[in-house]
Amino acid sequence: MENTYGTMNSPGGAGAKEAVSLPAILLMVLSAITVLLGLINVLQAFGGADPAVEEALNNPDLPEGARQLLAGMTTTGGKLMFALPTLVLNGLVFFGALKMKNLQNYGLAMTAAIISVIPCCGPCACLGIPVGIWALVVLNKPEVKAAFT
Repeated sequence: MENTYGTMNSPGGAGAKEAVSLPAILLMVLSAITVLLGLINVLQAFGGADPAVEEALNNPDLPEGARQLLAGMTTTGGKLMFALPTLVLNGLVFFGALKMKNLQNYGLAMTAAIISVIPCCGPCACLGIPVGIWALVVLNKPEVKAAFT
């Protein structure tokens, strides 16, 4: 009986697709969760003031520098300054992971894996780091590189 699935060493082989599948799916799930949380943060940026923040700002023991920093970070612009890069970077991680899963665009797949290992930039903060490392290890295998179109 003939093997119609290819080998790990053949371009487009089932082994390469299987090797990238789970890390790609995990990166997509984690980045989708992060994008959803980022969208919630964008919506909250246009909402009212947080009572806990108001209480902290009114605390007489809070140093003036910390008060100014907290006040700036909790404005609509300050909240958007943190939320929008998260949305963009994790949208890129999701798209790159999708390309990784389909063995397309090696450069974008590597970019997604690299972004995911950067703390505070990658999906779900630190949860993306081990998955990103796994993706980088898999993507650097010669047989996986050769399978990309």
